[in-house]
Amino acid sequence: MNDNTLAQAVGSATAAAIEAVSNQGRWGADDELGTLNHITDEVRARAVSEARLGRFVSLGARLDASAVIPGPMAAASPPFGPVVATKFYTGSPPMSMAEQLTVNTHHPQLTHLDALTHTVVDNKVYPGVPLPERATFFGITKGSSAAFSGGIVSRGVFLDLAPGGRLPERFPITGAVLDDACARTGVEVLPGDAVVVRSGWRELEPGRATAGFTPDGVRWLGEKSVSVYAGDIGDSHPILDPENPTPLHRIGLVHLGLVLCDAADPTALAEVCAELGRYTFMIVFAPMRVDGLTGLPVNPLAIF
Repeated sequence: MNDNTLAQAVGSATAAAIEAVSNQGRWGADDELGTLNHITDEVRARAVSEARLGRFVSLGARLDASAVIPGPMAAASPPFGPVVATKFYTGSPPMSMAEQLTVNTHHPQLTHLDALTHTVVDNKVYPGVPLPERATFFGITKGSSAAFSGGIVSRGVFLDLAPGGRLPERFPITGAVLDDACARTGVEVLPGDAVVVRSGWRELEPGRATAGFTPDGVRWLGEKSVSVYAGDIGDSHPILDPENPTPLHRIGLVHLGLVLCDAADPTALAEVCAELGRYTFMIVFAPMRVDGLTGLPVNPLAIF
């Protein structure tokens, strides 16, 4: 995404602000970590100091796997969801049971990490390199899920944008909205922190447009040097502004190299934070160690 393309997409003023916090070229043309570079040993030590009570909360969305029914009942199988299981039985009577899973990694109901090659703009991906330099017919060669293979540990900061409810339909999430959420609980987002946002929009509803990030909200994440964004909201669905679609992905991933944890469920986290009066914690992302993918399912844990 060059300067002209960015300006056309978001307007010259916002484009200039985003360019000021852009990470394209910051860590070199071969960088595969993006904003994970913000997580230093000092940041991880700060995160560990937050784990004082031994209490933890999952941010992963709970799902049931859809079953694939073999044989003559195959036509009666339910519609495929984010995770589909094909059952295997060993022996007769069976001595063991197993299954093969088919996972739609970027399904909106599945909590997952986006690799930096997930979003392509003008045939380029982070850090501004042509897609063929990162992807081949056989998979992603650079900027893939390999960046997550060692796990991610940082300090988490919870921002509830709609305490006790949810944001209005089509609500634009700007930097000012995020500043207000920080002020309500007195938290400060520090470089390397992972930000967890609650909007109250857990499910997409037919005929209704969710709240969503604006380019200014993405700029705010860049200015704060956020390492990972996780939340129950990202880009609005359906797209509200055809001239500026999906800024969290098109600008966040491609321009900032911002690691995204889509479809997180912060419902339980909101309850625990309110109970404890604490809005910072240690957060751990530990997905499967599978390289060469555009994303991976994950079950983030907030530890107090």
